[in-house]
Amino acid sequence: MRPPVGKHVDWNALDEATQAQLLTRPTRALAAGVRGRVEEVMADVAARGDVALRVLTEHYDGVRLDAFEVDDAERRAARDAVGPQLRAAIDEAASRIEAFHRAGMPQPYALDTAPGVRCERVLRPISPVGLYVPAGSAPLPSTALMLAIPAQLAGCEEIVLCTPPRRDGSADPAVLVAAQCAPNARIFKLGGAQAIAAMSFGTGSVPRCEKLFGPGNAYVDEAKRQAAERHDGPAIDMPAGPSEVLVIADAGANPAFIAADLLSQAEHGPDSQVILLGDDDALLDAVAAEVERQLASLPRADIARRALEHSRLIRVADIAQAIALSNDYAPEHLILSVREPRRWLDAVRNAGTVFMGDWTPESLGDYCSGSNHVLPTGGAARAWSGLSVSSFMKSLTVQTASRTGIGTIGPCAMTLAEAEGLQAHARAVQLRLAVPA
Repeated sequence: MRPPVGKHVDWNALDEATQAQLLTRPTRALAAGVRGRVEEVMADVAARGDVALRVLTEHYDGVRLDAFEVDDAERRAARDAVGPQLRAAIDEAASRIEAFHRAGMPQPYALDTAPGVRCERVLRPISPVGLYVPAGSAPLPSTALMLAIPAQLAGCEEIVLCTPPRRDGSADPAVLVAAQCAPNARIFKLGGAQAIAAMSFGTGSVPRCEKLFGPGNAYVDEAKRQAAERHDGPAIDMPAGPSEVLVIADAGANPAFIAADLLSQAEHGPDSQVILLGDDDALLDAVAAEVERQLASLPRADIARRALEHSRLIRVADIAQAIALSNDYAPEHLILSVREPRRWLDAVRNAGTVFMGDWTPESLGDYCSGSNHVLPTGGAARAWSGLSVSSFMKSLTVQTASRTGIGTIGPCAMTLAEAEGLQAHARAVQLRLAVPA
């Protein structure tokens, strides 16, 4: 069942099969084709390195590049090309993103768990890290900020950033300016699955990275998954594919606001999905009318309409049912356009990020509220979190025992080792306990 755009359906009047189909992500239907093409790209880059990158870049981006890395001259030209208003907005957004992420930085700690026994947790940055900044139909300097700032705060010594080239062979100037929040970052003009492959395997030009970060289309998302599945492959931040938003609204919500929030995600790409759950028929009808009205003046209306073909306006019994459906769907972005949104927050279990009330559009989180917009998609919010400084770090635990310490806790270790039938474990303690104090 695919109801026409602008028509809402009653969730409680549908059978289970239809309900499940309504909340199926559009990328699921494309999964097989995407998987096969990405496998080909990954294998090609692994085998031919830079040669494959040149061929693939020419095929997908329409430009033949002799060199992939952005040099100092292009960086300077980017700063000159970006107008003062945009530079000021980038700086303003960067300051809030840095402040929020600095406040949430993980901290080492140490504890004496017994006399003479100390356990510690120490932190180390991951390096090299690979950052992917999309620039398909719309370059995303905001994503460069969201990736570069926490990587810089984490202390990553080697940062590799890939972003697709433009038809003239240059990188988007605003992306380059934003990326300079990490001054040590090496920037490469590479996009799509081939960029992920380059950072996964390493080539003559692009360093191999230990962990990959950043959102992208279905091909980028699949490439990250395939890279992480290799026995020698990099870790990834999260599944972060096509964008999605779920809005929960009651009768008091503003239909124009909601329509704008839905369209702000629909315009990302034809594989985006937007869903509205509401408990009032009049509101749903008003939102549908507003969507059509606002579409008429939207420059990316064609893209948005294609996304709306697999998006949904759904009537629910009440807000409690809407929250339950949202938890099952696990959206990347959740907007609570309800009265007293704080009342419902504790019931939210699965979401990448939550926007509270009528005056908090998703756009603020995308750009400049301070939180990170690199978030789990495709239902991954059931178990994954959005990007933070800790994403760019790993922790090591350290233990130190004195003679007194092993005397205190050694018998405990021996008893447990013997219970498990691991006599060498027990002996490693026993031998030490046998040494005269």
